[in-house]
Amino acid sequence: MGDFEFDHPRLLHFLWALPVLTAICLWGFARKRRALARFATLNLLGSLVPGVSPGRQRFKALLTVLAVGALVIAMTGPRWGTHYQDIPSRGIDIVFALDVSNSMLAEDVVPNRLERAKLDIKDMLEVLPGDRVGLLTFAGKTTLSCPLTINYGSFRMALDAVNTRSAPVGGTLIGDAVRSAADAFTDKIKDHKAIIVVSDGGETDDSYAEDAARKAFEEQGIRVFTVGFGDISEGGRIPVMKDGKRVYLKDGQQEVWTKLEPGVLQTMAAVADGGYFSNIDFREMYARIAPKVAAREFESTRREMKYARFHWFAGLAMALLMIETMMTDRKVVAV
Repeated sequence: MGDFEFDHPRLLHFLWALPVLTAICLWGFARKRRALARFATLNLLGSLVPGVSPGRQRFKALLTVLAVGALVIAMTGPRWGTHYQDIPSRGIDIVFALDVSNSMLAEDVVPNRLERAKLDIKDMLEVLPGDRVGLLTFAGKTTLSCPLTINYGSFRMALDAVNTRSAPVGGTLIGDAVRSAADAFTDKIKDHKAIIVVSDGGETDDSYAEDAARKAFEEQGIRVFTVGFGDISEGGRIPVMKDGKRVYLKDGQQEVWTKLEPGVLQTMAAVADGGYFSNIDFREMYARIAPKVAAREFESTRREMKYARFHWFAGLAMALLMIETMMTDRKVVAV
């Protein structure tokens, strides 16, 4: 049974309830014995409670503990036994272009812009119906961190590894990111592709982002959606490490403050028939994006799957509870 796994392994922590429940039962039996001992000596207890079987009471308690254990295991979703299933895939191709410039470290979004963006992208993965996703990081240069895939586990690993060192050169060139993201799509078919640019919008040089978005849409049918991160009014400072200490980035003697600059992001979304979003749940954002991008059939994928066995343990728990309910704690009297 080396291929044993659980859908919800965290729920195994509830197995700690078993020793607690066992201890409560033992304490209850001990308390009952002490209470009876106050009224009679040991040889008279049989006369006081002539029809009760302590052994049956303990067995009924054991059945309850075992039923709770079986129910907990059922809740974890145990699986074993491998089989293969061909699953037709239908969806859209999405390339996330994630800004990893230093300004994304600003903490006007908790815990900071970059980490919040990574968490929000993971939230979107939870509602994707089988879309292929890719990840590109950018600052002064772009890096393809994860090619298009339906393996969301691999995508999450690539996303977890992202930081401000993921781009080899500093700066923010959004137009270059859009052009590189457009090149990351693996076919020439139109109308099923989207680029989602996640950034605070502050460009260090003119990278002709509007032209890049328009060209991607007109020539390749790629819709460009943009998400602005940061506070638009006050903004935030950029924390950096200096001599092992956490300080804030300065320009001369003045601390640098960075705000969300939505102008470029809004223009890109408009010319590429996409949409601009800010301060939105990414799952809700996907619900708005999906109807605008036509889905298509992908090649069927063969997945290795394991048989669900939760019903075995749920059935066992029910059987144990039924036995406990029907079983009496009275002594069996021989006729």
